[in-house]
Amino acid sequence: MSVTVFSILFLALILDRIVGDPSWLWQRVRHPVVVFGAAIDALDRRMNRDSLSGTVRRRNGVMAIVLLLTGAALAGCLLHSLFAALGLVGFLLEVAVVAVLLAQKSLKDHVVAVADGLRQEGLAGGRRAVSMIVGRDPETLDEAGVVRAAIESLAENFADGTAAPALWYAVAGLPGIFAYKMLNTADSMIGHKSPKYIDFGWASARLDDLANWPAARMSSLLIAAGAAMRQGTAAARRSLSVAFRDSGLHRSPNSGWPEAAMAGALDIRLAGPRIYGGRLVSEPMINGAGRATAEAGDIGAAIGIFDAACSSLAAVALGLTVIAIFL
Repeated sequence: MSVTVFSILFLALILDRIVGDPSWLWQRVRHPVVVFGAAIDALDRRMNRDSLSGTVRRRNGVMAIVLLLTGAALAGCLLHSLFAALGLVGFLLEVAVVAVLLAQKSLKDHVVAVADGLRQEGLAGGRRAVSMIVGRDPETLDEAGVVRAAIESLAENFADGTAAPALWYAVAGLPGIFAYKMLNTADSMIGHKSPKYIDFGWASARLDDLANWPAARMSSLLIAAGAAMRQGTAAARRSLSVAFRDSGLHRSPNSGWPEAAMAGALDIRLAGPRIYGGRLVSEPMINGAGRATAEAGDIGAAIGIFDAACSSLAAVALGLTVIAIFL
């Protein structure tokens, strides 16, 4: 167990909660995820041409994600070696890099914008704000649908935007978090089941499912802990019960865990039928016994649980730092 890794993770979680993604910085330099996206796009254009057969595309997709993950891990190794040679300055630089690859404040800000949109501009404002964070057709959503979409995005992205990168940094340092963010970016760009990517993105999607498996389950525990702090022990027990019972109702092997945990914590229904690109995706409701109508105030309650879950994650990192000191 590394005192340095856990202490960097703790400080990075705190820094990201406070600072987030400052726009002034990314107007001057490219965000690492933008660099990852450019690398993915370059291989996509070269290795996923329309003229290739499905078999060749799938093989090329495997090769592409191996190259991308290897490159990301090597970049992480090089940066870590550089930071290690710089002493305290390097330590602080690594804290900053890890914070950049987390997504607590940025996610919260986007979800707060949905609540603000509903309050200030009604349904049109809520639809406009939620369209920035979900892929479903915003014009098909009523107010309850906007609220559910925002809460589902908050829960799901807590798992893969905060819990998962934190976990992979704790396990494998900068190489681990760089490789995870590359994989997660690849899944969002090429891991969907469209005709263009059903074969080329197959390996990226499967590996992303595998990489997110432990973090998704960990995130449900953190959400339950957040529910205990903000809503009481009854909400925490309900959160865990719904997570274990209903997580499998989601089409994703991982997203159902944090979404079901949040649904139980708030005692509302989430998921269910929704429309993407004009096509109805019919899924069962998660926590079907919960309140049928989500209200704008539920977004604020969900954000409170999210904040407490993030604090719980930081507390785990701090606890691991203390344990590592004495081992």
